[in-house]
Amino acid sequence: MRGRASGLTALVLGAAAGGGFPQWNCGCRLCRLARSGDPRVRPSTQASIAVSGNETDWVVVGASPDLRQQILQNPRLWPVHGPRQSPIAAIVLLGGDVDAIAGLLVLRERQPFTVYAPAPLLDLLRQNSIFNVLDPAVVRQEPIVPYEPVRCAGGVLLTLLEMPGKVPLYLESNGATEAEPWPTYAARLEANGRSVIMAPACAEITGQVRQQLRDVDLVFFDGTLFTDDEMVATGLGQKTGRRMGHVPVSGPGGTLQGLADMPGRRILLHINNSNPILLRDSPERQQVEAAGFEVAYDGMEVVL
Repeated sequence: MRGRASGLTALVLGAAAGGGFPQWNCGCRLCRLARSGDPRVRPSTQASIAVSGNETDWVVVGASPDLRQQILQNPRLWPVHGPRQSPIAAIVLLGGDVDAIAGLLVLRERQPFTVYAPAPLLDLLRQNSIFNVLDPAVVRQEPIVPYEPVRCAGGVLLTLLEMPGKVPLYLESNGATEAEPWPTYAARLEANGRSVIMAPACAEITGQVRQQLRDVDLVFFDGTLFTDDEMVATGLGQKTGRRMGHVPVSGPGGTLQGLADMPGRRILLHINNSNPILLRDSPERQQVEAAGFEVAYDGMEVVL
């Protein structure tokens, strides 16, 4: 129901990592199962959520390249009033990777909204002229500073949190063999006394990360790879998870260990097509669920 008073509502627009699931050029077992319609796996678009405190105005976190498809799949994001209108009032950017910003290009039809992002990410947009399709007379770009709350639409209070991260792939130095540090962020969103954090990329679970995640009702956290060497072991790539800026779900220092004692609800998101937790009856999925974690899926709704 539009306009219904609630605490805070979070919609998972996309649960997958870059490339989606199944990935267009991937023939791994999991992608084959997804294409065959196997009910044990759910096809997913690239990671993004929408949050609202009034279920009328929505703040979208992450501008996935699949954003147009995600809007079509979520009736709450459809126009309601007049010939041109959208419930999407704001877009929050957390990283500079293609799968986190390219969706802005599908929102170019002179619809007013605000882009909230740290200054380095807004600089990236300004440096690439293709993003000039977002008319500055209509689309406002608002720089936000980490740990300084900003009031958004839908009764949402937004706070940017710093996360350990790496430089986007297209900005890496040629021949780089180690991850190059670069600002990456999470978003804390609060409304009506409830709170959610969206953290789709985290290279290491430090003491600071744990402290930032501790006092919220819900955390969507980086679930890219189950094991650090997953891409190498499956023959799908040459980089480890940590080399790509993502802490693994399992193993020493992994998410299951590092966030084991978090009091709030924990949902893994930004899941790579190689990750066996995508398969509902896999031992890895059972391990995740036994540890008290959930696995996000497109269309998942959480009302706090």
